[in-house]
Amino acid sequence: MTPERIDLLLSNASRVISGSSGVHEGVSIAIDSGKIKAMGPASEIAGLFHPDEEVDASGKLITPGFVDSHTHLVFGGDRSSEFVQRCAGADYEDIAAAGGGIRASVRMTRETSLEDLVDQARPRLARMMAAGSTTIEIKSGYGLDLETELRMLRAIRELAKDCPAQIVATFMGAHETPDEYRQDKAGYLKLVCEEMIPAVAEEGLAEFCDVFCERGVFDPDESRMVLEAGKRHGLKPKIHADEMAASGGSTVAAEVGAVSADHLMKTPPEGIAAMKEAGVVATLLPGTTFYLSKPGYAPARQMLDSGLRVALATDRNPGSCTVESMLLIIGLAVQRMGMTPIEAIEASTFGGAFALGREKSCGSLETGKSADLILWDAADENQLVYEFANNLKRSVWAGGRRISDASANS
Repeated sequence: MTPERIDLLLSNASRVISGSSGVHEGVSIAIDSGKIKAMGPASEIAGLFHPDEEVDASGKLITPGFVDSHTHLVFGGDRSSEFVQRCAGADYEDIAAAGGGIRASVRMTRETSLEDLVDQARPRLARMMAAGSTTIEIKSGYGLDLETELRMLRAIRELAKDCPAQIVATFMGAHETPDEYRQDKAGYLKLVCEEMIPAVAEEGLAEFCDVFCERGVFDPDESRMVLEAGKRHGLKPKIHADEMAASGGSTVAAEVGAVSADHLMKTPPEGIAAMKEAGVVATLLPGTTFYLSKPGYAPARQMLDSGLRVALATDRNPGSCTVESMLLIIGLAVQRMGMTPIEAIEASTFGGAFALGREKSCGSLETGKSADLILWDAADENQLVYEFANNLKRSVWAGGRRISDASANS
């Protein structure tokens, strides 16, 4: 039989973590037209294909590309001074109450043009892709008025053009109450539900609608109202829940059928049970807990043991987490949240795909799926976790296109 011509063959990988079906050894992966054509024992794959390019993966590890399912990558300005204040003992919530935090980013983002929002975000996006993220969700939420929220979402759309990584947009007008509505939260929620959400949906700028259900921000009833309004206009619900306190957000997530509930540092057992029953993905953000120097991480072990599906993400944003490396997030998950290396890698790939409703197209190495993968200059997952704070050599492919080469990381 004549070997079939294909674009790329990654041959004889010592170890492959599929993301969905465990660990395999001595595997080759055939890639063509941006998708995985075949995957199996190197001895079986060798004679089937004639690749235009072949990469020897001997002695190396292959994982799926990371699915970073929670970021705030587009924003204007800089909040480095707040970080220094926190290092000196100031609390994030106190800074926010004094006009810092999200509201500070709102003021700076409103003053930033569409072109500048895109230009400022591009280097962040490039670094995240080089670090292995091949699907990246980006939220709005630093505009808190119709004009700026639309501008942010248009910037996300612009970033997605010709980007090898898949970009997913989320509308988050209910990220905070802006200064001009501080005495009229109901009026602002009306603006979000009756003007912003319809405008976002009409222009097709977002797939998801998110809300910050937290003490001092939006309570469960207000959060439910926003998410139900989003659903009426075709935006699938997500929710920031139970971050600083048990806000009831995990229960709201279950009630509205949210695709994911995110943060979850303070989620009570009943919230875990409700999310499990409703099929909500728990997206955990240990980089934020670390960056804010908070003492308690999300109860990942309890969630996993209950059967709840878990995802990991960076939460890259201007104030509470500037981490862009999913490998660092994996290391924190293992070190601080009791996850095993395999669990953390799967949560950063297939779990993230579930958190974005893309589990059928990406997040795992399976025939027919997008050829999003990372070839690591490492023998196994233990080495990845051991070196989690370092820039390990890696080559990254997104949709079968090499977007970062290990030699560039030397």
